[in-house]
Amino acid sequence: MKIIHLSHTDLDGYACQFITNFYLKNVKFYNSNYGKEIDEKFNQILEFIGYDEAVVLITDLNLTPNQCQIYENLIKDKQIKLILLDHHQSGLECMNKFAWYFLDSSRCATKIVYDFFSSIYGQNEQISKFAKVVNAVDIWLKDDDYFELGKVCMNAIAAAKEINKVMFEDEHIKYLFYLMSKFSEFIGANNAHIALDNAIHNIKKDFFKSAQDDTLSNLISAYLVALLSANKDKFSIFYGDFKGILTHNIGSTSVIGNDFLLANPDFDFFIDVTSKKTLSFRANGKVDVSQMAKNLVGGGGHINASGGFFTNFKDGFNYSLIKAQIVELIDKKTKDKNE
Repeated sequence: MKIIHLSHTDLDGYACQFITNFYLKNVKFYNSNYGKEIDEKFNQILEFIGYDEAVVLITDLNLTPNQCQIYENLIKDKQIKLILLDHHQSGLECMNKFAWYFLDSSRCATKIVYDFFSSIYGQNEQISKFAKVVNAVDIWLKDDDYFELGKVCMNAIAAAKEINKVMFEDEHIKYLFYLMSKFSEFIGANNAHIALDNAIHNIKKDFFKSAQDDTLSNLISAYLVALLSANKDKFSIFYGDFKGILTHNIGSTSVIGNDFLLANPDFDFFIDVTSKKTLSFRANGKVDVSQMAKNLVGGGGHINASGGFFTNFKDGFNYSLIKAQIVELIDKKTKDKNE
């Protein structure tokens, strides 16, 4: 049986999954913001399940009555059990209509998930305390002893964008689980919120460090280059006879782009497309990316480092759909150029 957990993209949402991961193994995790992204993720989940038996747990996401009905219809006649645990009061109508929809606005979703699993599998003092930390900040209990520590945790998770979740969903959630496990070690320490705030830089370095120490930027680059190299067939694109790689919101394009091209001499160029519709081009002397940028999006720059703006780009949550837009753009522009 497959177990899937879909949750929100903030501390409360990820902490729900952190607790699920503590109690259950071999769970497939998905994350979504509100609106249409939930629908897209739910369709991805159904594709992942196929014809297998499955349990789908949804947490910290407030569905509309229409979404609930659609999801119920989609799993009709399938071996799928749906469970939703949430705390947003706006979901009251859904709870009253759908038996699988549980709502309790007095606790954050993390606390609900912990209480749910601990009632089945037993209590854990450290996990219980971490749920209380998340609860204090998520429902804003300013007088709670854990409130300030919760604020540090919340901001740290919001800023943990080092591993792009669209390209590397599993690695992204693994990174966040690591961070939260380290956060929980500070519970009960003297001035825990200050101690954690001071320690976050080194906590991140410890995750990305493989052998010798380096700057955090270099450690992150080495980690991402290794990931990209291991998956380069999936991310590869072509511009005429030149072979390149396409990333999405990778960050630090100059460092990661150049490091990747040095580590992979069979690639000629590197493109990163962002949610802001910008394209960053990098090369290592094999192709003039200033001409590439000019031809594709009217951009320009230097031979090995250029940029541009892709006006018609539509950001999304599925890498294959993002890649398809760039491939279509290249096909169109190279065809136009050759005619």
